[in-house]
Amino acid sequence: MSANHPFGRTDLPNEQQQALKKAVRWEYATIAYTIVTITLVAFVVGNSQAMRTAWIEDMLSLIPQIAFLIALIFVRRRPTVRHPYGMHRAMGVGHMVAGVALLAVGLNLAYEAVSGLIAAEHPTIGTVVLFGQTIWLGWLMVSVMTIIVIGPLIYGRAKAKLAPVLHNKLLYADSDMAKADWQTNAASVVGVLGVGLGVWWLDGVAALFISLGIIWDGVRNTKGAVIDLMDQRARTHDDAHPHPLGRDIVEHLRAQRWVRDAAVRVRDQGQVFHVEAFVVPRRRRVSIAQIDQVSESIAELDWKVQDVVVIVCSVLPDEADTGEPRELDEAGA
Repeated sequence: MSANHPFGRTDLPNEQQQALKKAVRWEYATIAYTIVTITLVAFVVGNSQAMRTAWIEDMLSLIPQIAFLIALIFVRRRPTVRHPYGMHRAMGVGHMVAGVALLAVGLNLAYEAVSGLIAAEHPTIGTVVLFGQTIWLGWLMVSVMTIIVIGPLIYGRAKAKLAPVLHNKLLYADSDMAKADWQTNAASVVGVLGVGLGVWWLDGVAALFISLGIIWDGVRNTKGAVIDLMDQRARTHDDAHPHPLGRDIVEHLRAQRWVRDAAVRVRDQGQVFHVEAFVVPRRRRVSIAQIDQVSESIAELDWKVQDVVVIVCSVLPDEADTGEPRELDEAGA
């Protein structure tokens, strides 16, 4: 280990640096695009509840991008005595804020949609004069919602490719929400056309459908963020499986001549990992050089390994990951 005794790697490799630059550019582009779409929808929103709900959903979709850019300011700071683990948790905090905001607003919109349906509120969509011609406002609504669906399909896919490279769950959630935006636009179009055909309740049903999508995004993101902040076993960027790095570290440790058995506790700090490696030595004496060498070699296994602590013990802790698949983890518990 070097003279200043770093716990692990503090700089991103070139691939992750390039991916991060692209992610930042996409986030700024998304914010600019969303502001334009919010402005366009504001001109045609009318009395359609589905359109109002889709409009608010557009505003909410700014939260993940803003949270990502703000969290990045803190994540880039190096660890200090006051913050010995760095500020990587800022990404998780931003993830939770985005999830809670989506959940709260989604529940409110769902309540309004259900209330409108129960009260049998009949929405009306009037006409406007455009270039000297009187046209039904609903056609403008449908046109705008059809055009603005293109953007999320492009930047959603781009972010989905960058999220696993950076192991960034906030970016992944952002991309997932963008890819699902077409459902919001399609539902609002159905609601508007329903009003035009005299099927008044279709507008409320479309608004409810959109709000349920917002609630689902909120529940999913809040749950993932809170569980990560509670230090669950590190999982993949989409929370689908336990992260394979824990198993790789255990295999690496067991391959050392002086190690009889090993296990790890891997904590997801928001984009990087904190690793506690437990090793049972073959002999009672272990040198500092051996500890330093294995600590550095663990940090070199993957760029995500930010902190490494090697603990020599006689018995492995029951809670530590021995690299074996566990039934509860595979079930997503």
